[in-house]
Amino acid sequence: MRRVLVSVTLLLILLGGAVFGWNYLAVGRPLVQALDRDDRNVGISARAHFGSYVNSSIIVFDLRSVSSQNSPMDVFRALLQFAAAVKDNRYSRVQLAHRGRTKFILTGAYFAQLGAEYGDQNPTYTLRTFPEHLYRPDGAPAYATWTGGVLGVLNKQMEDFNDFHRKWYIDDLIPK
Repeated sequence: MRRVLVSVTLLLILLGGAVFGWNYLAVGRPLVQALDRDDRNVGISARAHFGSYVNSSIIVFDLRSVSSQNSPMDVFRALLQFAAAVKDNRYSRVQLAHRGRTKFILTGAYFAQLGAEYGDQNPTYTLRTFPEHLYRPDGAPAYATWTGGVLGVLNKQMEDFNDFHRKWYIDDLIPK
C-alpha cells in the first residue's frame, strides 16, 4: 500500500511539473523574453499561463506589479510586445488579469491582430481603438464603439483607454 502511495505521489509531482513547464515554455518564456528586450519595461512584472494551466486555447496575461515609474502606456506596450511574441499561435481568448483576478477579456483573433500589427500600425490608433475590443469577464462588452465627430470620438476613446487601465490594475494599487 505504501509503495502505491509513493508512486501516486511521484506521478502527481511529475505531472504538475510537466504542466507548469509546458506553460512556461509555451507562453511564460515568450513573455519574459519580450519584457526583457525593452528597458522601458523595467518595473513591470507579469506572468502568462494557459487557462487553468491546462486549457491551451486560453492565455492569461497576469499583471503582477507596476512600478510608480511606469505609465499606463508602458503597461500597454508590454502587452503588445507579448502579443507580438506569440502572434503565430492561435487562441480563443486572452484574459487580462491583475494579481490572479481576471478583469477583462480579448478575443484571440484580436490579440493575434495586435501582435501582427505591432511595430507597423500607428500606436495612437491601436490604443484609441483597443477598449472597444474588450469584454468583461461575464462576456459583455466593456466599452462602447464611439461614432460622431472626430474630436468627440477621440476624447471618448482616450477616456475609455484610461478607464481600462484604472479598472485593470491602478485602482488595486491605490491604498484604501
